[in-house]
Amino acid sequence: MVKLTVIARITDGLPLAEGMDTGLEEKELDFYKQQAKSLFKRLSHGQNQPSRMSVETGPYFFHYLIEGRVCYLTLCDRSYPKKLAFQYLEELQREFERLNHSQIETVARPYAFVKFDIFIQKTRKLYLDTRTQRNLSRLNDELYEVQQIMTRNIQEVLGVGDKLDRKLSFFSSSSSNSSSSIVSSLGFLTLFSSFAEVSQLSTRLTAESRIFSDKARDLNRQALIRKWAPVVIVLSVVLIFLFMRRSIWG
Repeated sequence: MVKLTVIARITDGLPLAEGMDTGLEEKELDFYKQQAKSLFKRLSHGQNQPSRMSVETGPYFFHYLIEGRVCYLTLCDRSYPKKLAFQYLEELQREFERLNHSQIETVARPYAFVKFDIFIQKTRKLYLDTRTQRNLSRLNDELYEVQQIMTRNIQEVLGVGDKLDRKLSFFSSSSSNSSSSIVSSLGFLTLFSSFAEVSQLSTRLTAESRIFSDKARDLNRQALIRKWAPVVIVLSVVLIFLFMRRSIWG
């Protein structure tokens, strides 16, 4: 099931429109909206990013597509078919571009296209039940291929690796190019400052990655409790009833 949908401008990460499912608890919703914001920020700063990707996060997947410098992102249950998720995003992309193409690059305030939520909710309802004839036909469409779309973990996408590598690369290059003047006090201070910046960046990004990991585990645990708690309660009631019945009639 589609839980959250956000459309953002890829050049600066500005959110343009949003649609959500009220089934998410407020704590969950805030957490995944923050992750979506971090993804947009990461995509806006990166180069040669995949135009389509699935990102694993706790009990859900983010799926996104980038078209015309706009990112269309949705959060779905793990069990929701990837093929339907991307067809849903494509429908949003076509309509959003048709209606707002000329304004996308000029708007400055967040959620400038808030009225597009009506179309998001209308389209989302069409994709809720994967067993409808319409959606089964889409799932069986052999011409629509999603197997080649990359899947990564949220910590891989937002983690320390790429940013730290670029800092270390810059640091190494700067050290090599300035080897002739490194004996000077100014060169030494510059070198020390760059090293300190890399260390601080590594510490901060590692801490953020741990926070995301801890929150994802906590939400995953809560999802499992909500899923199995009714079963446990029913079984407990049945066992108590059988025990009492045996005690009374035994």
